[in-house]
Amino acid sequence: MKTFWNRHFIIALLGFFFLFMSITLFFLFPLFLNQFNPSKSQIGLIMGIHSLTAIFFRPIFGRLVDVKGRKNISLFGIAFLIMILPFFHLIKDAGSLPIILRALTGVGWGISMTATLTMCSDLAPVERLARSMGIIGVAGLISVALGPMVAEEVINRFGYSALFNTSLGFLFASFLCVLLTREVVRPDNSQHILKPKSFLNISIITILLISILTIAQGATRGAVVYFIALFGKSISFDRVWPFFLCFSGAAVLTRLGIGGLSDKYGRKQVIIPAVCIISLNFLLISQVKSFWMFIIAGVIGGFGQGLIFPALTTYIIDILGRENKGLAISLYLAFFDIGMGSGSIFFGWISDLYGYRKMYLFAGIVFFLATLIFTWKAPSPALKRQN
Repeated sequence: MKTFWNRHFIIALLGFFFLFMSITLFFLFPLFLNQFNPSKSQIGLIMGIHSLTAIFFRPIFGRLVDVKGRKNISLFGIAFLIMILPFFHLIKDAGSLPIILRALTGVGWGISMTATLTMCSDLAPVERLARSMGIIGVAGLISVALGPMVAEEVINRFGYSALFNTSLGFLFASFLCVLLTREVVRPDNSQHILKPKSFLNISIITILLISILTIAQGATRGAVVYFIALFGKSISFDRVWPFFLCFSGAAVLTRLGIGGLSDKYGRKQVIIPAVCIISLNFLLISQVKSFWMFIIAGVIGGFGQGLIFPALTTYIIDILGRENKGLAISLYLAFFDIGMGSGSIFFGWISDLYGYRKMYLFAGIVFFLATLIFTWKAPSPALKRQN
C-alpha cells in the first residue's frame, strides 16, 4: 500500500500548515478589536466578512484548480495575502478599515486554501481519500492549537504589531514550501469538467441538504472560533489557548486514529453521530463554570470535529465524482464559509441580546436540527454509485 509520507507530500503539508498558522493567529483578533469598545455584532461582522468574501472566489478558483493546476493558483493566493497583511498596522478603530482588510484576506484565503488543500490531496494515495483528507486536515488542526497560543504569547510580550508581522512571516514560509512542491501531472481535465447535463443528474434537494448541514457546521464553528476567547475572558479565565490546544489535540488524535471510518462504514454513518457529539458539546459550553469544564468542552468538541471533516468532505466528493474533486472541495469550503461569515454576524447579535451562554445553547440546537433534516433526506453516496 502506498504511503502518505513522500518528500513532496510533506513539503506541501508544511505549506498548508504555515498558511493555516497565518490565519489562526487572527483567532485572537477580537481581543485587539475589543479595545475600541465595539458591539459583539460589529466584531462578528469584522471577523465574518473574511469568510463571506471567500465564498465568491472558492467556486471559481476551485474549477481553475482542476483545469489549470494547483501550484500556480496556490502561489497567487498566498502572494495576495502577503500584500494585504502590512496594512493591518494602520488600524486605529473597529470601523471600515478592519472590515475592508478582513474582506481582502478572505479573498486570498479562499484562493490559496482551496488550491493548497487540493495539491496536498493529489500527493496522497487515491484509494485512501477520506484517510488522506483527515491527515491533511491534521496540519490545519495543529495550527488551530498552536496559532492562538503563539498569538497570545506574542501579544503579551510584543503587542499586536508583532502579531501581524508573525502572520506575515508564516505566509512567506508557506509560499516557499509551495514553490518547492512538485506539481502532480494529471490527465487533461478539460474533458472532465462537470457539464450541465451531468450536474442536472445531481438532485437539487441533495445540493440543498449538503448546503444546509455544511452552512450549519460553519456557523457553529464560527461561534467557537470567533467568540470563545471573549467568552473565556468574560468569565475571568487568564488564558484561552488551552481550549484551542485541547480542541485541536483531540481532533488530531481522532483523525489519525479513526479518521478513515467513513471509508469502511459509510459517510452518513459517521457524519450523524459526529454532529450529535458537537451539538451536545455546545450544551456543555453553555454551562461552563470552571476552567476544567472549559478544557473538557475543548476535548469533546475536537473529537466531534475530527470525525465530521473527513466524512463530510468525502461525502461531497462522492456525490460530485472524483474527477471533480477540486470543485467538490471548493463547494464544501464555500458553504462552510457562508456559515462562518453569516453565523459570526448572527451569533454576535444573539450574544449582544442574550449573552454567550444562550448563544452557545442556541448554536447546538441549530446544528442538531440541520442534522435531522440531512439524515431524513440526504442520499447515500454508495447507493448513488451502484445506481
